[in-house]
Amino acid sequence: MDGGGHVSPRQRARSRRAAWTSILLAAMTAAALTAGCTRHDPGTGNPPHHTRTPAPTPAPTHSVAPAGSPLAVKIDNVSAARPQTGLDAADVVYAEQVEGGLSRLMAVYATKLPRTVGPVRSARESDLELLRQFDRPYLAFSGAQHKLLPLIDKAPLRAESPDEAPRAYYRGAGKPAPHNLYVHPSALLSSTPGKGALTTGFHYGPVPSGGTRATSRTVRYPAARFTFTWSAGRGGWLVSMDGTPTVTTSGVRVAPPTVVVQYVKIRTSGYHDVLGNHTPYTETVGSGKAEVLRGGRSFAATWSRPTATAGTAFTTTDGSPLNFAAGQVWVVFAARR
Repeated sequence: MDGGGHVSPRQRARSRRAAWTSILLAAMTAAALTAGCTRHDPGTGNPPHHTRTPAPTPAPTHSVAPAGSPLAVKIDNVSAARPQTGLDAADVVYAEQVEGGLSRLMAVYATKLPRTVGPVRSARESDLELLRQFDRPYLAFSGAQHKLLPLIDKAPLRAESPDEAPRAYYRGAGKPAPHNLYVHPSALLSSTPGKGALTTGFHYGPVPSGGTRATSRTVRYPAARFTFTWSAGRGGWLVSMDGTPTVTTSGVRVAPPTVVVQYVKIRTSGYHDVLGNHTPYTETVGSGKAEVLRGGRSFAATWSRPTATAGTAFTTTDGSPLNFAAGQVWVVFAARR
C-alpha cells in the first residue's frame, strides 16, 4: 500500500502564506479553502492525498523543464491499475520491487511525450538514487511517505506531485482510487527534451556476436512476475505482467526491442507503508551481473555504475560495450543471485 500523499515542507510554506493572504482577502476565503481541501481516496484505507481534480485537458501553464531534463513518471502496476496509459511511448521503463513483493514501474520520457500517462503512484527512496543519472529530471508522482518528502525536496530533481502541479493531474473514470490518477506531460514540459537527455550510459549499435537463443524469459518477485516473449514479427519482446499481456489503453501491445535483467542488491529501507511493511531499497550504484535480451537471443553481461551521477554501462564477457537495439528499453531489477 502507498504511504504517500503527505504535505511537503515547500507545500506547508505555501499554505502559511495563503493563510495570511486569506485574512486580507476575506471575501475569497471560502473559495480558497474549497480549492485547497484534503480528500481521501475512497475505500483504500490510505492516508489522504493532497490532490485537486483539474480540468480534463489542462493548459501547460506550469514551469517547464529546460532542454536536457527528461520526465520520469511513477506508474502503478497492480491489476486494478491496468491497462496503463502512455507506457509504450517511454524511452526507458524501470521495474522495481515494492512492499508486499509487488512491482511498480518508472517510465522515462525524452524523445516522445504522450498526451497522458498513468495511473500515477507514489515515489520510493531508491528512485532518488536511480534518477541522479539524469540532469535534474522532472518526477511525476502521487506523493510519498511523509518522512521521505524532505529527501525528495532536497534531491537534484524537480518534484511534481499534484500538490506542486495540480493542473497537470486529473482523476480518470473507470478505475477506483487510488488507481485513477493521470498526468499530462505537456503541462510539465513545453517540448520533448530529446535523446541527449537520456544519460543512462546505454550503448546502442549492431547486434553483438555470441549469445544464446532465447524465446522467453520470466523474472519473478515474491508477488509479481514479468514475462518477455520474443516476437520476430514485432522485432521486440512481448511483455506480460502477472500472466496478462501488457496492452495499453490505446490497444498497443508493449514490445521493447531490448530487455535487461539487472541483478542488484535489494535490502530493507528505513521507510514503510501505513501497515508497517518496510519498503525494499534497490541499490543501482555498484556493479554486478546482468542478462540482456535482444533479437531473440540472451547475452550474459556485467553492469557497472561507479557513482550515482553516472549512467550504467553494460559490457560483454570480454569487456566490450554491449549494444542495445534502437527503441524502448526495459530494465527489470532482480535480486542478486
